[in-house]
Amino acid sequence: MAQFINKREDAVTEAIDGVLMTSGGNLARLDGYPHIRVVVRNDWDKSKVAIVSGGGSGHEPAHVGFVGKGMLTAAVCGDVFASPSVDAVLAGILAVTGPAGCLLVVKNYTGDRLNFGLAAERARAYGLNVSMVIVDDDIALPDQLQARGIAGTLFVHKIAGALAEKGADLETVTAAAKRVIAATRSIGMSLDTCRVPGAPKEHRIPEGKAELGLGIHGEAGAEQVDFAGARSSVASMVARLAAVMGEGPHVALVNNLGGTSELEMSILVHDLIHSPVGRNIMHVIGPAPLMTSLDMQGFSISVYPADGMELELLKAPVPISTWPGVSEVRPVILSSLPDGVMPITPIPSNHSPTREFLIGCCNVLTTSERELNALDAKCGDGDTGSTLAGAARALTKAIDRLPLSDHTQLLRAIGQELSQTMGGSSGVLLAIFFAAAGDGASSGLPMREAFRAGLARMQEIGGAGIGDRTMVDALAPALDALDESVTSAAAAARAGANFTATLSRAKAGRAAYISAKQLDGHIDPGAEAVARIFEHLAA
Repeated sequence: MAQFINKREDAVTEAIDGVLMTSGGNLARLDGYPHIRVVVRNDWDKSKVAIVSGGGSGHEPAHVGFVGKGMLTAAVCGDVFASPSVDAVLAGILAVTGPAGCLLVVKNYTGDRLNFGLAAERARAYGLNVSMVIVDDDIALPDQLQARGIAGTLFVHKIAGALAEKGADLETVTAAAKRVIAATRSIGMSLDTCRVPGAPKEHRIPEGKAELGLGIHGEAGAEQVDFAGARSSVASMVARLAAVMGEGPHVALVNNLGGTSELEMSILVHDLIHSPVGRNIMHVIGPAPLMTSLDMQGFSISVYPADGMELELLKAPVPISTWPGVSEVRPVILSSLPDGVMPITPIPSNHSPTREFLIGCCNVLTTSERELNALDAKCGDGDTGSTLAGAARALTKAIDRLPLSDHTQLLRAIGQELSQTMGGSSGVLLAIFFAAAGDGASSGLPMREAFRAGLARMQEIGGAGIGDRTMVDALAPALDALDESVTSAAAAARAGANFTATLSRAKAGRAAYISAKQLDGHIDPGAEAVARIFEHLAA
Protein backbone atom coordinates (compact mmCIF):
# COMPACT_ATOMS: atom_id res chain seq x y z
CA MET A 1 0.00 0.00 0.00
CA ALA A 2 1.26 3.46 -0.88
CA GLN A 3 2.39 5.93 1.79
CA PHE A 4 2.63 9.72 1.80
CA ILE A 5 6.41 9.86 1.62
CA ASN A 6 8.77 10.96 -1.13
CA LYS A 7 12.01 9.00 -0.86
CA ARG A 8 12.49 6.51 1.93
CA GLU A 9 15.94 7.90 2.70
CA ASP A 10 14.52 11.42 3.07
CA ALA A 11 11.49 10.54 5.17
CA VAL A 12 13.00 11.28 8.60
CA THR A 13 14.73 14.54 7.68
CA GLU A 14 11.70 15.88 5.85
CA ALA A 15 9.45 14.95 8.77
CA ILE A 16 11.75 16.69 11.25
CA ASP A 17 11.89 19.83 9.14
CA GLY A 18 8.10 19.77 8.84
CA VAL A 19 7.87 19.89 12.65
CA LEU A 20 10.50 22.61 12.91
CA MET A 21 8.84 24.84 10.32
CA THR A 22 5.59 24.79 12.29
CA SER A 23 7.10 25.08 15.79
CA GLY A 24 6.86 28.85 15.90
CA GLY A 25 10.62 29.13 16.23
CA ASN A 26 10.66 27.21 19.52
CA LEU A 27 12.73 24.35 18.10
CA ALA A 28 15.96 24.13 16.13
CA ARG A 29 18.12 21.34 14.76
CA LEU A 30 21.84 20.81 14.68
CA ASP A 31 23.38 21.34 11.28
CA GLY A 32 24.40 17.74 10.77
CA TYR A 33 22.05 16.27 8.16
CA PRO A 34 21.75 13.57 6.99
CA HIS A 35 23.58 11.54 9.64
CA ILE A 36 23.11 13.75 12.70
CA ARG A 37 19.45 14.50 13.30
CA VAL A 38 19.12 16.30 16.62
CA VAL A 39 16.29 18.65 17.57
CA VAL A 40 16.88 21.05 20.46
CA ARG A 41 15.03 23.75 22.38
CA ASN A 42 15.75 27.05 20.73
CA ASP A 43 15.50 28.91 24.07
CA TRP A 44 17.91 26.66 25.97
CA ASP A 45 20.66 28.40 27.96
CA LYS A 46 22.29 25.38 29.66
CA SER A 47 21.48 26.74 33.12
CA LYS A 48 19.50 23.66 34.20
CA VAL A 49 19.75 19.88 33.89
CA ALA A 50 19.25 18.86 30.26
CA ILE A 51 16.93 15.93 29.46
CA VAL A 52 17.94 14.11 26.28
CA SER A 53 16.10 11.15 24.76
CA GLY A 54 15.59 9.64 21.36
CA GLY A 55 15.92 6.48 19.35
CA GLY A 56 14.62 5.25 16.07
CA SER A 57 12.08 7.31 14.17
CA GLY A 58 8.58 6.03 13.42
CA HIS A 59 7.31 6.58 16.96
CA GLU A 60 6.08 10.12 16.38
CA PRO A 61 5.31 12.32 18.17
CA ALA A 62 8.05 10.71 20.27
CA HIS A 63 10.63 11.97 20.51
CA VAL A 64 10.86 15.29 18.65
CA GLY A 65 7.26 16.12 19.54
CA PHE A 66 8.14 16.29 23.24
CA VAL A 67 11.05 18.70 22.97
CA GLY A 68 10.13 21.86 24.84
CA LYS A 69 10.06 23.61 28.17
CA GLY A 70 9.21 21.15 30.93
CA MET A 71 9.97 17.97 28.97
CA LEU A 72 12.87 17.14 26.67
CA THR A 73 15.75 19.48 25.97
CA ALA A 74 16.86 17.52 22.91
CA ALA A 75 15.76 14.53 20.86
CA VAL A 76 18.17 12.41 18.83
CA CYS A 77 16.58 10.69 15.84
CA GLY A 78 17.71 7.57 14.03
CA ASP A 79 16.33 6.06 10.87
CA VAL A 80 12.92 4.42 11.12
CA PHE A 81 13.13 1.85 13.93
CA ALA A 82 16.96 2.17 14.04
CA SER A 83 19.02 3.66 16.83
CA PRO A 84 20.86 6.91 16.13
CA SER A 85 24.64 6.75 15.89
CA VAL A 86 27.04 7.43 18.73
CA ASP A 87 28.14 10.66 17.05
CA ALA A 88 24.54 11.84 16.75
CA VAL A 89 23.85 11.18 20.44
CA LEU A 90 27.13 12.82 21.43
CA ALA A 91 26.29 15.86 19.35
CA GLY A 92 23.00 16.17 21.19
CA ILE A 93 24.66 15.89 24.57
CA LEU A 94 27.35 18.44 23.76
CA ALA A 95 24.81 20.87 22.32
CA VAL A 96 22.65 21.14 25.45
CA THR A 97 24.74 20.14 28.47
CA GLY A 98 26.02 22.81 30.80
CA PRO A 99 27.37 22.78 34.36
CA ALA A 100 24.13 21.31 35.73
CA GLY A 101 24.63 18.13 33.69
CA CYS A 102 22.48 15.95 31.48
CA LEU A 103 20.17 12.97 31.92
CA LEU A 104 19.82 10.50 29.05
CA VAL A 105 16.48 8.68 28.99
CA VAL A 106 16.93 5.51 26.93
CA LYS A 107 14.47 2.79 26.02
CA ASN A 108 15.75 -0.72 26.63
CA TYR A 109 16.84 -1.83 23.16
CA THR A 110 20.34 -3.05 22.43
CA GLY A 111 21.15 -0.40 19.82
CA ASP A 112 19.89 2.45 21.98
CA ARG A 113 21.71 1.22 25.07
CA LEU A 114 25.00 0.83 23.20
CA ASN A 115 24.92 4.08 21.24
CA PHE A 116 23.63 6.27 24.05
CA GLY A 117 25.90 4.51 26.54
CA LEU A 118 29.07 5.02 24.50
CA ALA A 119 28.11 8.61 23.75
CA ALA A 120 27.68 9.21 27.49
CA GLU A 121 31.17 7.81 28.14
CA ARG A 122 32.67 10.07 25.51
CA ALA A 123 30.81 13.08 26.92
CA ARG A 124 32.14 12.32 30.40
CA ALA A 125 35.63 12.21 28.90
CA TYR A 126 35.01 15.83 27.85
CA GLY A 127 34.31 16.62 31.51
CA LEU A 128 30.51 16.70 31.29
CA ASN A 129 28.28 15.38 34.07
CA VAL A 130 26.07 12.82 32.32
CA SER A 131 23.82 10.17 33.82
CA MET A 132 21.69 7.62 31.98
CA VAL A 133 18.56 5.66 32.85
CA ILE A 134 17.12 2.67 30.97
CA VAL A 135 13.34 2.36 30.66
CA ASP A 136 12.06 -1.24 30.68
CA ASP A 137 8.33 -0.94 31.34
CA ASP A 138 6.97 -3.69 29.02
CA ILE A 139 5.51 -6.62 30.98
CA ALA A 140 4.42 -8.69 27.96
CA LEU A 141 7.32 -11.13 28.11
CA PRO A 142 8.10 -11.71 31.81
CA ASP A 143 10.55 -14.53 31.12
CA GLN A 144 12.85 -12.30 29.09
CA LEU A 145 15.92 -11.03 30.90
CA GLN A 146 15.57 -7.64 29.22
CA ALA A 147 12.12 -6.03 29.17
CA ARG A 148 11.52 -3.57 26.36
CA GLY A 149 11.02 0.15 26.81
CA ILE A 150 7.72 1.38 25.40
CA ALA A 151 5.18 4.14 26.08
CA GLY A 152 5.80 4.25 29.83
CA THR A 153 8.90 6.23 28.85
CA LEU A 154 6.62 9.27 28.65
CA PHE A 155 6.14 9.21 32.43
CA VAL A 156 9.93 9.58 32.75
CA HIS A 157 10.11 12.37 30.17
CA LYS A 158 7.42 14.39 31.92
CA ILE A 159 8.42 13.93 35.56
CA ALA A 160 12.16 14.33 34.94
CA GLY A 161 11.54 17.26 32.61
CA ALA A 162 9.30 19.05 35.09
CA LEU A 163 11.80 18.54 37.91
CA ALA A 164 14.65 19.83 35.77
CA GLU A 165 12.59 22.87 34.79
CA LYS A 166 12.09 23.61 38.49
CA GLY A 167 15.86 23.69 38.92
CA ALA A 168 16.46 20.30 40.58
CA ASP A 169 20.02 18.99 40.38
CA LEU A 170 21.09 16.02 38.28
CA GLU A 171 21.20 13.62 41.22
CA THR A 172 17.62 14.48 42.18
CA VAL A 173 16.34 14.27 38.60
CA THR A 174 18.10 10.94 38.01
CA ALA A 175 16.75 9.45 41.24
CA ALA A 176 13.22 10.51 40.31
CA ALA A 177 13.57 8.98 36.86
CA LYS A 178 14.78 5.69 38.33
CA ARG A 179 11.87 5.68 40.78
CA VAL A 180 9.39 6.14 37.94
CA ILE A 181 11.01 3.41 35.83
CA ALA A 182 10.93 0.95 38.72
CA ALA A 183 7.16 1.26 39.15
CA THR A 184 5.91 1.81 35.58
CA ARG A 185 4.20 -1.11 33.85
CA SER A 186 3.01 -1.22 30.22
CA ILE A 187 1.50 -3.61 27.73
CA GLY A 188 0.25 -3.22 24.16
CA MET A 189 -2.09 -4.93 21.73
CA SER A 190 -2.66 -4.62 17.99
CA LEU A 191 -4.90 -5.96 15.26
CA ASP A 192 -2.23 -5.55 12.60
CA THR A 193 1.44 -4.87 12.08
CA CYS A 194 2.74 -1.56 10.78
CA ARG A 195 4.03 -0.54 7.36
CA VAL A 196 7.72 0.37 7.39
CA PRO A 197 8.64 2.72 4.53
CA GLY A 198 10.47 0.87 1.79
CA ALA A 199 9.84 -2.59 3.26
CA PRO A 200 7.14 -5.18 2.51
CA LYS A 201 4.36 -5.32 5.07
CA GLU A 202 4.41 -8.34 7.33
CA HIS A 203 1.01 -10.02 7.47
CA ARG A 204 1.57 -11.85 10.73
CA ILE A 205 -1.74 -11.29 12.49
CA PRO A 206 -4.64 -13.12 10.78
CA GLU A 207 -8.18 -11.82 10.55
CA GLY A 208 -10.08 -12.38 13.78
CA LYS A 209 -6.93 -12.33 15.91
CA ALA A 210 -5.16 -9.70 17.97
CA GLU A 211 -1.57 -9.80 19.15
CA LEU A 212 -0.99 -9.17 22.83
CA GLY A 213 2.28 -7.63 23.92
CA LEU A 214 3.88 -6.79 20.60
CA GLY A 215 6.67 -4.21 20.59
CA ILE A 216 6.70 -0.69 19.22
CA HIS A 217 8.77 -1.85 16.25
CA GLY A 218 6.25 -4.53 15.33
CA GLU A 219 8.16 -7.29 17.15
CA ALA A 220 6.12 -10.37 17.93
CA GLY A 221 4.25 -10.26 21.20
CA ALA A 222 3.45 -12.76 23.90
CA GLU A 223 0.61 -14.47 22.05
CA GLN A 224 -2.12 -14.09 19.48
CA VAL A 225 -5.60 -14.15 20.97
CA ASP A 226 -9.09 -14.32 19.50
CA PHE A 227 -10.39 -10.81 18.94
CA ALA A 228 -13.83 -10.29 20.45
CA GLY A 229 -14.07 -6.52 20.67
CA ALA A 230 -12.67 -3.67 22.74
CA ARG A 231 -13.83 -4.89 26.15
CA SER A 232 -12.25 -8.32 25.85
CA SER A 233 -9.04 -6.77 24.52
CA VAL A 234 -8.78 -4.45 27.49
CA ALA A 235 -9.63 -7.34 29.83
CA SER A 236 -6.75 -9.46 28.55
CA MET A 237 -4.32 -6.57 29.07
CA VAL A 238 -5.73 -5.64 32.45
CA ALA A 239 -5.33 -9.23 33.65
CA ARG A 240 -1.57 -8.90 33.09
CA LEU A 241 -1.34 -5.41 34.53
CA ALA A 242 -3.34 -6.29 37.65
CA ALA A 243 -0.81 -8.94 38.57
CA VAL A 244 2.02 -6.40 38.78
CA MET A 245 0.58 -2.95 39.47
CA GLY A 246 -0.47 -3.22 43.10
CA GLU A 247 -3.18 -1.34 44.96
CA GLY A 248 -3.60 2.38 45.45
CA PRO A 249 -4.13 5.25 43.02
CA HIS A 250 -2.48 5.08 39.60
CA VAL A 251 -2.15 7.25 36.54
CA ALA A 252 -2.90 5.45 33.28
CA LEU A 253 -1.33 6.53 30.00
CA VAL A 254 -3.45 5.32 27.07
CA ASN A 255 -1.37 5.40 23.92
CA ASN A 256 -2.54 5.13 20.33
CA LEU A 257 0.03 3.10 18.40
CA GLY A 258 -0.69 5.17 15.30
CA GLY A 259 -3.53 3.65 13.30
CA THR A 260 -6.41 3.44 15.75
CA SER A 261 -9.30 5.89 15.36
CA GLU A 262 -10.20 8.42 18.05
CA LEU A 263 -13.58 6.71 18.37
CA GLU A 264 -11.92 3.38 19.17
CA MET A 265 -9.49 4.98 21.61
CA SER A 266 -12.31 6.57 23.60
CA ILE A 267 -14.11 3.22 23.79
CA LEU A 268 -10.92 1.62 25.08
CA VAL A 269 -10.62 4.26 27.81
CA HIS A 270 -14.25 3.62 28.77
CA ASP A 271 -13.58 -0.09 29.06
CA LEU A 272 -10.34 0.44 30.99
CA ILE A 273 -12.06 2.63 33.59
CA HIS A 274 -14.83 0.01 33.95
CA SER A 275 -12.32 -2.86 34.24
CA PRO A 276 -11.22 -4.52 37.50
CA VAL A 277 -8.26 -2.11 37.81
CA GLY A 278 -10.46 0.90 37.05
CA ARG A 279 -11.05 1.59 40.74
CA ASN A 280 -7.32 2.32 41.09
CA ILE A 281 -7.05 4.60 38.06
CA MET A 282 -7.61 8.11 39.34
CA HIS A 283 -6.05 10.00 36.43
CA VAL A 284 -5.57 9.37 32.70
CA ILE A 285 -3.11 10.75 30.17
CA GLY A 286 -4.63 10.54 26.71
CA PRO A 287 -5.98 8.76 24.86
CA ALA A 288 -3.53 10.10 22.31
CA PRO A 289 -0.76 9.06 19.94
CA LEU A 290 2.30 9.48 22.16
CA MET A 291 4.75 6.72 21.29
CA THR A 292 3.48 5.17 18.09
CA SER A 293 4.58 2.44 15.75
CA LEU A 294 3.96 4.22 12.45
CA ASP A 295 0.41 3.23 11.42
CA MET A 296 -0.08 0.22 13.69
CA GLN A 297 -3.75 -0.44 14.50
CA GLY A 298 -3.23 -0.93 18.17
CA PHE A 299 -2.86 0.72 21.56
CA SER A 300 -0.96 0.37 24.79
CA ILE A 301 -1.73 1.00 28.43
CA SER A 302 0.92 2.19 30.87
CA VAL A 303 0.26 2.60 34.60
CA TYR A 304 2.24 4.38 37.29
CA PRO A 305 1.39 4.85 41.01
CA ALA A 306 2.28 8.54 41.15
CA ASP A 307 2.45 10.14 44.59
CA GLY A 308 1.22 13.65 45.25
CA MET A 309 4.43 15.38 44.20
CA GLU A 310 4.80 13.28 41.06
CA LEU A 311 1.19 13.92 40.12
CA GLU A 312 1.85 17.66 40.32
CA LEU A 313 4.89 17.21 38.07
CA LEU A 314 2.78 15.28 35.56
CA LYS A 315 0.13 18.00 35.68
CA ALA A 316 2.61 20.86 35.30
CA PRO A 317 1.60 22.72 32.10
CA VAL A 318 3.94 22.60 29.14
CA PRO A 319 3.84 24.52 25.82
CA ILE A 320 3.91 21.24 23.88
CA SER A 321 0.89 20.53 21.71
CA THR A 322 1.48 16.78 21.52
CA TRP A 323 1.31 16.35 25.30
CA PRO A 324 -2.39 15.78 26.15
CA GLY A 325 -2.13 16.63 29.83
CA VAL A 326 -3.54 14.74 32.80
CA SER A 327 -7.28 14.32 33.35
CA GLU A 328 -8.94 13.30 36.58
CA VAL A 329 -11.35 10.39 36.18
CA ARG A 330 -14.84 11.47 37.19
CA PRO A 331 -18.33 9.95 36.85
CA VAL A 332 -20.34 10.82 33.77
CA ILE A 333 -22.41 13.95 34.42
CA LEU A 334 -26.03 13.75 33.25
CA SER A 335 -28.17 16.72 32.29
CA SER A 336 -31.92 16.35 31.89
CA LEU A 337 -33.42 16.36 28.41
CA PRO A 338 -35.37 19.53 27.56
CA ASP A 339 -39.13 19.18 27.81
CA GLY A 340 -39.54 19.53 24.06
CA VAL A 341 -37.73 16.27 23.31
CA MET A 342 -38.85 14.21 26.29
CA PRO A 343 -40.45 11.09 24.80
CA ILE A 344 -44.20 10.71 25.18
CA THR A 345 -44.77 7.22 26.49
CA PRO A 346 -47.59 5.42 24.64
CA ILE A 347 -49.98 3.12 26.46
CA PRO A 348 -48.71 -0.40 25.68
CA SER A 349 -51.08 -3.07 24.41
CA ASN A 350 -50.70 -6.50 22.86
CA HIS A 351 -51.86 -7.83 19.52
CA SER A 352 -50.18 -11.07 18.48
CA PRO A 353 -50.50 -10.71 14.67
CA THR A 354 -49.09 -7.18 14.82
CA ARG A 355 -46.25 -8.31 17.08
CA GLU A 356 -45.39 -11.12 14.69
CA PHE A 357 -45.59 -8.74 11.73
CA LEU A 358 -43.23 -6.19 13.29
CA ILE A 359 -40.70 -8.70 14.56
CA GLY A 360 -40.62 -10.38 11.16
CA CYS A 361 -39.87 -7.07 9.42
CA CYS A 362 -37.18 -6.25 11.99
CA ASN A 363 -35.57 -9.66 11.50
CA VAL A 364 -35.31 -8.99 7.77
CA LEU A 365 -33.31 -5.85 8.46
CA THR A 366 -31.01 -7.39 11.06
CA THR A 367 -30.19 -10.43 8.91
CA SER A 368 -29.56 -8.17 5.90
CA GLU A 369 -27.13 -5.88 7.74
CA ARG A 370 -23.88 -7.05 6.10
CA GLU A 371 -25.33 -7.21 2.59
CA LEU A 372 -26.89 -3.75 2.85
CA ASN A 373 -23.63 -2.32 4.21
CA ALA A 374 -21.79 -3.85 1.26
CA LEU A 375 -24.24 -2.25 -1.15
CA ASP A 376 -23.92 1.09 0.60
CA ALA A 377 -20.13 0.90 0.44
CA LYS A 378 -20.50 1.06 -3.34
CA CYS A 379 -22.52 4.26 -3.29
CA GLY A 380 -22.24 5.79 0.18
CA ASP A 381 -20.42 5.38 3.46
CA GLY A 382 -21.16 1.70 4.06
CA ASP A 383 -23.46 2.04 7.06
CA THR A 384 -27.03 1.74 5.77
CA GLY A 385 -27.29 -1.88 6.88
CA SER A 386 -26.04 -1.08 10.38
CA THR A 387 -28.30 1.96 10.67
CA LEU A 388 -31.41 -0.02 9.70
CA ALA A 389 -30.40 -3.05 11.76
CA GLY A 390 -29.76 -0.84 14.81
CA ALA A 391 -33.22 0.68 14.47
CA ALA A 392 -34.75 -2.79 14.04
CA ARG A 393 -33.04 -4.06 17.20
CA ALA A 394 -34.23 -1.00 19.14
CA LEU A 395 -37.78 -1.51 17.88
CA THR A 396 -37.70 -5.19 18.83
CA LYS A 397 -36.43 -4.29 22.29
CA ALA A 398 -39.27 -1.76 22.69
CA ILE A 399 -41.98 -4.12 21.42
CA ASP A 400 -43.60 -4.60 24.85
CA ARG A 401 -43.90 -0.83 25.29
CA LEU A 402 -45.74 -0.26 22.01
CA PRO A 403 -49.53 0.09 21.52
CA LEU A 404 -49.75 -2.95 19.24
CA SER A 405 -53.55 -3.11 19.27
CA ASP A 406 -53.99 0.55 18.24
CA HIS A 407 -52.42 0.86 14.80
CA THR A 408 -52.90 4.62 14.60
CA GLN A 409 -50.95 5.18 17.80
CA LEU A 410 -48.55 2.42 16.84
CA LEU A 411 -47.46 4.28 13.70
CA ARG A 412 -46.80 7.42 15.73
CA ALA A 413 -44.93 5.40 18.38
CA ILE A 414 -42.73 3.78 15.71
CA GLY A 415 -41.97 7.24 14.30
CA GLN A 416 -41.02 8.46 17.75
CA GLU A 417 -38.86 5.41 18.43
CA LEU A 418 -37.02 5.84 15.12
CA SER A 419 -36.41 9.54 15.73
CA GLN A 420 -34.68 8.62 19.00
CA THR A 421 -32.73 5.53 17.95
CA MET A 422 -32.00 5.82 14.22
CA GLY A 423 -29.40 8.24 12.98
CA GLY A 424 -28.61 9.56 9.53
CA SER A 425 -30.98 10.93 6.92
CA SER A 426 -32.81 7.61 6.61
CA GLY A 427 -33.65 7.74 10.32
CA VAL A 428 -35.30 11.12 10.21
CA LEU A 429 -37.07 10.37 6.91
CA LEU A 430 -38.56 7.12 8.21
CA ALA A 431 -39.56 8.85 11.44
CA ILE A 432 -41.39 11.45 9.31
CA PHE A 433 -42.97 8.68 7.23
CA PHE A 434 -44.43 6.81 10.21
CA ALA A 435 -45.47 9.94 12.11
CA ALA A 436 -47.31 11.32 9.05
CA ALA A 437 -48.87 7.93 8.39
CA GLY A 438 -50.12 7.91 11.98
CA ASP A 439 -51.59 11.36 11.51
CA GLY A 440 -53.30 10.20 8.33
CA ALA A 441 -54.75 7.15 10.04
CA SER A 442 -56.03 9.26 12.94
CA SER A 443 -57.90 11.49 10.46
CA GLY A 444 -59.79 8.47 9.14
CA LEU A 445 -57.70 7.45 6.15
CA PRO A 446 -57.53 3.72 5.36
CA MET A 447 -54.15 2.23 6.22
CA ARG A 448 -52.95 2.11 2.58
CA GLU A 449 -53.85 5.79 2.12
CA ALA A 450 -52.25 6.64 5.45
CA PHE A 451 -49.00 5.09 4.24
CA ARG A 452 -49.26 7.08 1.01
CA ALA A 453 -49.72 10.23 3.10
CA GLY A 454 -46.60 9.30 5.01
CA LEU A 455 -44.68 8.84 1.75
CA ALA A 456 -45.91 12.18 0.41
CA ARG A 457 -44.76 13.94 3.58
CA MET A 458 -41.39 12.19 3.45
CA GLN A 459 -40.91 13.24 -0.18
CA GLU A 460 -41.96 16.79 0.57
CA ILE A 461 -39.35 17.19 3.30
CA GLY A 462 -36.63 14.94 1.86
CA GLY A 463 -37.03 16.10 -1.74
CA ALA A 464 -36.65 12.66 -3.34
CA GLY A 465 -38.87 11.37 -6.13
CA ILE A 466 -39.07 8.40 -8.46
CA GLY A 467 -35.81 8.09 -10.38
CA ASP A 468 -33.68 9.85 -7.76
CA ARG A 469 -32.07 6.57 -6.66
CA THR A 470 -33.43 6.31 -3.11
CA MET A 471 -35.74 4.04 -1.14
CA VAL A 472 -38.64 5.98 -2.72
CA ASP A 473 -37.97 4.11 -5.98
CA ALA A 474 -39.06 0.88 -4.28
CA LEU A 475 -41.51 2.22 -1.69
CA ALA A 476 -43.72 4.33 -3.97
CA PRO A 477 -44.56 1.59 -6.52
CA ALA A 478 -45.02 -0.95 -3.72
CA LEU A 479 -47.62 1.23 -1.99
CA ASP A 480 -49.39 1.82 -5.31
CA ALA A 481 -49.53 -1.93 -5.93
CA LEU A 482 -50.89 -2.74 -2.46
CA ASP A 483 -54.41 -2.20 -3.81
CA GLU A 484 -53.94 -5.43 -5.79
CA SER A 485 -52.10 -7.63 -3.28
CA VAL A 486 -49.03 -7.89 -1.10
CA THR A 487 -47.50 -10.14 -3.77
CA SER A 488 -47.97 -7.39 -6.37
CA ALA A 489 -46.48 -4.88 -3.95
CA ALA A 490 -43.43 -7.09 -3.43
CA ALA A 491 -42.93 -7.46 -7.17
CA ALA A 492 -43.24 -3.70 -7.64
CA ALA A 493 -40.75 -3.03 -4.84
CA ARG A 494 -38.25 -5.46 -6.34
CA ALA A 495 -38.64 -3.91 -9.80
CA GLY A 496 -38.14 -0.45 -8.28
CA ALA A 497 -35.04 -1.53 -6.37
CA ASN A 498 -33.53 -3.15 -9.45
CA PHE A 499 -34.34 0.00 -11.41
CA THR A 500 -31.97 1.99 -9.16
CA ALA A 501 -29.05 -0.08 -10.46
CA THR A 502 -29.67 1.37 -13.91
CA LEU A 503 -29.56 4.97 -12.69
CA SER A 504 -26.13 6.49 -13.21
CA ARG A 505 -26.83 9.59 -11.18
CA ALA A 506 -28.42 10.00 -7.75
CA LYS A 507 -30.28 13.23 -7.05
CA ALA A 508 -30.78 12.79 -3.33
CA GLY A 509 -29.11 11.09 -0.38
CA ARG A 510 -25.42 10.36 0.21
CA ALA A 511 -25.10 8.78 -3.24
CA ALA A 512 -25.71 12.21 -4.79
CA TYR A 513 -22.07 13.01 -3.97
CA ILE A 514 -20.73 9.87 -5.70
CA SER A 515 -19.56 9.65 -9.30
CA ALA A 516 -21.76 7.96 -11.93
CA LYS A 517 -19.06 5.38 -12.59
CA GLN A 518 -19.11 4.22 -8.98
CA LEU A 519 -22.91 3.98 -8.87
CA ASP A 520 -23.36 2.09 -12.12
CA GLY A 521 -24.86 -1.37 -11.67
CA HIS A 522 -25.38 -1.15 -7.91
CA ILE A 523 -28.81 -1.22 -6.26
CA ASP A 524 -29.55 1.55 -3.79
CA PRO A 525 -29.35 -0.04 -0.30
CA GLY A 526 -32.46 1.75 0.99
CA ALA A 527 -34.49 0.52 -1.96
CA GLU A 528 -33.09 -2.98 -1.47
CA ALA A 529 -34.17 -2.93 2.18
CA VAL A 530 -37.74 -1.93 1.19
CA ALA A 531 -37.86 -4.71 -1.42
CA ARG A 532 -36.69 -7.31 1.07
CA ILE A 533 -39.36 -6.34 3.60
CA PHE A 534 -42.16 -6.58 1.05
CA GLU A 535 -40.78 -9.90 -0.24
CA HIS A 536 -40.83 -11.18 3.33
CA LEU A 537 -44.47 -10.12 3.73
CA ALA A 538 -45.43 -11.81 0.48
CA ALA A 539 -43.64 -15.07 1.30
